[in-house]
Amino acid sequence: MLKIALPNKGSLSEESRALISEAGYNCRRYSRELKVTDVEHQVEFIFLRPRDIAVYVQSGIIDLGVTGRDLAMDSESEVDELLPLGFGRSKFCYAVPEESLLTPEGFNGKRIATSYPGIVGQDLKRRNIDAAIIKLDGAIEISINLGVADAIADVVQTGRTMAEAGLRISGEAIMSSEAVLVTRKGREESLTSQEMMFIERLKGIVVARQYVMVEYDVAGEALESACAVTPGIEAPTVAPLRREGWFAVKAMAPKKDLNTIMDHLVEVGAKGVIATDIRTCRL
Repeated sequence: MLKIALPNKGSLSEESRALISEAGYNCRRYSRELKVTDVEHQVEFIFLRPRDIAVYVQSGIIDLGVTGRDLAMDSESEVDELLPLGFGRSKFCYAVPEESLLTPEGFNGKRIATSYPGIVGQDLKRRNIDAAIIKLDGAIEISINLGVADAIADVVQTGRTMAEAGLRISGEAIMSSEAVLVTRKGREESLTSQEMMFIERLKGIVVARQYVMVEYDVAGEALESACAVTPGIEAPTVAPLRREGWFAVKAMAPKKDLNTIMDHLVEVGAKGVIATDIRTCRL
């Protein structure tokens, strides 16, 4: 039976379970169950601390796991990233007091508080900087104020928490993170058909969330201009309408560009422009 580890709590847990359920698997969890078995697909979902998932995957006890890229990197586990999942996005940054001019290049001899000593240690080594890493499990922002550290390194989503603590980001982000699907290092070329189906189902939804289906009618003289706006994946679908000289066009388009695309279509004379969400796809 395929064993897949999922985060046991927090937004990573909720969003990963929603994604996997949408892919057709039963991972519905009642109360605090540690295991849920999807008998139909022969998959056992095991709920673990997000920080521990990469460790279990590396050991071979778990076949696949969903965790944060930052958590996998911090654990220093030997895992390969199979698929970015498009949620739980954040950046990992250094921060110092607002009035401080300290930058990462000046961290020699300084104290850096963090819950991610693995990431910080790797980054300092890359920069050839000798600094003391102070490992804390939470409330990192207050460590400078209490005199425990000179700088901190932490996950940043909106930056509001740091601003409220009187801190500012120093230097460029160490890394960008999001939820990822991982497996033990070196296994990617020997994944089973069962694992590949799971990955393809998730990938279909992740990709679909980035696109919309755009449909519209357009006169023949504007057809080429309209298709240039919506080239689709391979090519747009074009079909003649009952009205002579007019065509119906359908194409996938990037969701992030939707409003600009619709503006351009109207400019070239397209009519009845609509956009609908795509639940899943195979490209």
